Amino acid sequence: MKTNMSKLDRLIRFLIAIVLGILYFTHTVTGTWGIVLLIVGIVLLLTALINFCPLYRILGISTCRVPR
Repeated sequence: MKTNMSKLDRLIRFLIAIVLGILYFTHTVTGTWGIVLLIVGIVLLLTALINFCPLYRILGISTCRVPR
């Protein structure tokens, strides 16, 4: 796997994942929407941790800076 995420992208994904987790575990968001948001948060957290987004690869996107 080739890295395709910048540090800022990772930070934003990590923060969103934390917010979604907090919303779910404090029962602010419940039911089907709660489960969907929890799964989205887990996916965001995993992609931030491994520094690779499969969707970016499919779409040909990379937020990494190209070394000069």
